[in-house]
Amino acid sequence: MASRFLSAATTLVLLPIVTGCAGTGRGPAQATPQPASRYPSTEADARFMSSMIGHHTQAMVMAGWAPTNGAGASVRRLAERILSGQQDEIATMQQWLRDRGRPVPQGHHPGHGHLMPGMLTDAQMKELAEARGPEFDRLFLTFMIQHHRGAVAMVEDLFGTPGAAQDETVFKFANDVQVDQSTEIARMERMLSALPAGEPSS
Repeated sequence: MASRFLSAATTLVLLPIVTGCAGTGRGPAQATPQPASRYPSTEADARFMSSMIGHHTQAMVMAGWAPTNGAGASVRRLAERILSGQQDEIATMQQWLRDRGRPVPQGHHPGHGHLMPGMLTDAQMKELAEARGPEFDRLFLTFMIQHHRGAVAMVEDLFGTPGAAQDETVFKFANDVQVDQSTEIARMERMLSALPAGEPSS
């Protein structure tokens, strides 16, 4: 089962991405233009974008299990939206880093995921990968709520860092994450509370 878990995760991570290991931090954001960059950027902004790529990556792996693990219809629809939306957002974050001469994550490093708010542990990921049907629905919603709350916390940390999020793209993206994921948290909480014991969602 461990090999299946690793294979599924590897297959689903289609983009060249890596879990950002550093937190967003609350120290002053220093503008550090890169020689090859067309735009200046702060360390806080770059850490946020790099870390959120890794955060989104784990959510995509989780969502990718929905069709194969017998998720109910409503959970499958939610998972499809997560896969579509977050893949596009990863591309945006990668381009932002590339435009500023910043390192673009080039692979997945699961061992560091626990350093970011809301990230599932290896044990939680294994539990979700092995769950089926109604149990998968319950765990998926529970864990994705945890995951989304972590992303919202990362945005709040960014906005609380002096000088950060002045870049238009970073500000808009971070604000969208905060609003969209807060809305999805509320929806998932309703789905979880309405999920009948022993039956898949519908």
